[in-house]
Amino acid sequence: MNSEDDTITAISTPVGEGGISIIRVSGDEAIPIVKKLFVGKDLAKVASHTINYGHIVDPKTHEEVDEVMVSVMRAPKTYTREDVCEINCHGGLLATNRILQLTIAAGARMAEPGEFTKRAFLNGRLDLSQAEAVMDLIRAKTDKSMKVALGQLDGDLSRLIRKLRQEILNVLAQVEVNIDYPEYDGAETMTSKMMHDHAVTIQKKIEKLLATAREGKILRDGLATAIIGRPNVGKSSLLNSLLHEDKAIVTNVAGTTRDVIEEYVNVKGVPLKLIDTAGIRHTEDKVEKIGVERSKKAIEQADLILLLIDSSQKLTDEDRELIKQTSASPRIIIYNKADLPAQVDVKELQSLVGDSRIIKTSMTEHQGVDQLSQAIAKLFFNEGVESSQNTVMVTNARHIGLLRQADSALDDVLKGLADGMPVDLVQIDMRRAWDLLGQITGDSYQDELLDQLFSQFCLGK
Repeated sequence: MNSEDDTITAISTPVGEGGISIIRVSGDEAIPIVKKLFVGKDLAKVASHTINYGHIVDPKTHEEVDEVMVSVMRAPKTYTREDVCEINCHGGLLATNRILQLTIAAGARMAEPGEFTKRAFLNGRLDLSQAEAVMDLIRAKTDKSMKVALGQLDGDLSRLIRKLRQEILNVLAQVEVNIDYPEYDGAETMTSKMMHDHAVTIQKKIEKLLATAREGKILRDGLATAIIGRPNVGKSSLLNSLLHEDKAIVTNVAGTTRDVIEEYVNVKGVPLKLIDTAGIRHTEDKVEKIGVERSKKAIEQADLILLLIDSSQKLTDEDRELIKQTSASPRIIIYNKADLPAQVDVKELQSLVGDSRIIKTSMTEHQGVDQLSQAIAKLFFNEGVESSQNTVMVTNARHIGLLRQADSALDDVLKGLADGMPVDLVQIDMRRAWDLLGQITGDSYQDELLDQLFSQFCLGK
């Protein structure tokens, strides 16, 4: 059975060929374990936070494995608040794995996914929301999402949540004083009205934070964006323009794109998961038919639809059907091939698409892509993506769920007071809100929650 007292080891860099690889070792025995393998300076005597040149040697065969640099960092000023050694070796599968196996043979055990960060949390180096921000930072796809993750790692969200919890605690403490010492005249009496006012104030702050959830989740997870249209309207050309590279095959042959192509792209700070779909049309080709069905499924799951219309041709029944199918989804209509003589009945198009934004583009002339990017940002960030970053944002689905439960608990407080329930009974719901907020930062948690959260981390983190 694994113990929190074990010294753990793992590869902390992506596996594969590269300039360097890093094997991280953390725990009370980190320095003695690496010392068994290292030929160079005496690691037990070197100063903390130094990097030391030498070689890793197999202690059994005395075979030299690799030329390395070993970082020595002593507790508590380390990521895990334990002694940490990091072996910087040449990148490559063979040397990296060989050194990892030697650290295990010398007394360390293989770290579980996220166990280094889990120890940072358990040892008080990070709270739970900061620990989750570490993974958000690793997965950040734009400068904006990285900025939000850095803010959470610095404790922006934690400080706000703890302030809310303290406000609730002050209310609960006053209730307890009045229950335990009803004869104490100096204690401020916690009337139903006062508890009501406190609950309303705290609830407004929670709801203000929840108002950022939609934008925050987009920055964290990206916006699933389906590029759709009938064949040969310029879908793949649009994908390539947004990616600034030729990722999709572009031809004038209908049915060239037979599968769904997915790529991430940064559009005005918004991470889009672009989905280039097969042209949707009636076809007897079995392979193309599968692509069309996948395209229809992508439409159902998309957060945003980019619907391309070929302006150089009259609207077809397929165009009209796509406009109808996507009417309930957030969408932007792209009036493509605007460099060619227009054949589309613009009045009919506007009547069909209603309030949907229409952007004129020409992929061959590279026109309209900037306007499209701005339209996407404005559609999902009411004040613009830049100004949305000036406040603390909630991005994590777990945090959003807990905030909603806390908001509901405060609803129960207000309902109980409205129904004339005694304050000492209503405080149970107030305490539930306090506990739910504590689960965000990890001030209150269950071991099962930690296991579930950190199992989603990469192995060396």
